Amino acid sequence: MWNFLKKTHKPRLMAFEFLRYIGPGFLVTVGFIDPGNWASNVSAGSYYGYELLWIITLSTVMLIILQHNAAHLGISTGYCLSEATAMYINPVVARVILASAMLAAVSTALAEIVGAGIALHMLFGLPVKVGAVMVVALVSWLLYSNSYKKIERLIIGFVSLIGISFVFELSLVHIDWNKAALSWVMPRVPSGALPIVMSLMGAVVMPHNMYLHSEVIQSRQWNLKDEETIRHQLKYEFMDTLFSMVAGWAINSAMILLAASTFFARGVKVTALDQAQETLRPLLGDMALVVFALALLLSGISSSVTAGMAGGSIFAGLYREPYNIYDRHTKVGVGITFALAAAVAFLIKNPFSGLIVSQLFLSVQLPLTVFTQIYLTSSQRVMGKYANSALDKILLWTVGSIVTYFNVMLLIDTLRSLFV
Repeated sequence: MWNFLKKTHKPRLMAFEFLRYIGPGFLVTVGFIDPGNWASNVSAGSYYGYELLWIITLSTVMLIILQHNAAHLGISTGYCLSEATAMYINPVVARVILASAMLAAVSTALAEIVGAGIALHMLFGLPVKVGAVMVVALVSWLLYSNSYKKIERLIIGFVSLIGISFVFELSLVHIDWNKAALSWVMPRVPSGALPIVMSLMGAVVMPHNMYLHSEVIQSRQWNLKDEETIRHQLKYEFMDTLFSMVAGWAINSAMILLAASTFFARGVKVTALDQAQETLRPLLGDMALVVFALALLLSGISSSVTAGMAGGSIFAGLYREPYNIYDRHTKVGVGITFALAAAVAFLIKNPFSGLIVSQLFLSVQLPLTVFTQIYLTSSQRVMGKYANSALDKILLWTVGSIVTYFNVMLLIDTLRSLFV
């Protein structure tokens, strides 16, 4: 009888147990619903309607594979990606990789704080640069005064509010769901759409997220327990990653759906977030504009938090240390990330040029991070019995090559736009 009761209640207990492991994936999710994604998604929807929704689906699938692999490293070894790089790769090469990763974290933070500054300008009329500095002050306080668990709860709350905001926005417009459903799974590149396709792809898979995910997951030190526990946690980690990435897919899709049903339907082509603000007001009213701006602000704040955490993790990894906000190296890493990002944001004349510069650094650095991670997780010296299988390697190298191709093409296109 007791065995029967245990079996009967097992599914419910497993569901509650899964809820305990939700968190790390959401920290990653905010990285691909950041202000840079907003700009890309709004442009995609306003120029091509529903047709580029498939890129969100493809990018999310590839992101799940790469982020699960990064978390796999953290659980199996107890080291984050930056620590493992410093420990298992030639010191000179490791320093180059991690220094470039720090620049990527700074570039990401730049885009996030500028995006949040734009949101404050929408809401209160503040100059974008002043708003960006205010966001840096707020996010620095959040990071230097909170633990992992508090940060995770904050991010989950922000992501939930962003999702609710877009449910509200979509309730105000008419969506052709049949057309949208087909576009989610039917690859199609309309004439002239390649730059936006590359931008959408490049904005989803970001280098700092792989460092961040491996750091947050290893901080729980599951590798110190027995092998059964490691296998158990690997399963729940994948569920957390899958659940969180699907939430990100839904929010990114909602941005394109909103732009398609408002801007594209009326022949309005949007290239900047402030332009979207001015266009939304007459179409959907002041309330829709306020909700849009609030969601953008939450996105900018939460993604700035994760960019700062990633910067702290990468810098600490240079010294073969994990992220610890009470440790000097982590504090310095977080400080460098925000100080440099704020300086660039304050010095640039056009806030949107900052987004272009940040994308340049991300496009250059991403291949280094992706293939460094694949090398480490494929090594038995690093991973032991948990090293990538032959099938894993084929899948990871394929995904890495596709992501790298799109980012290199985005880099070339961005450079061309700057100098032509």
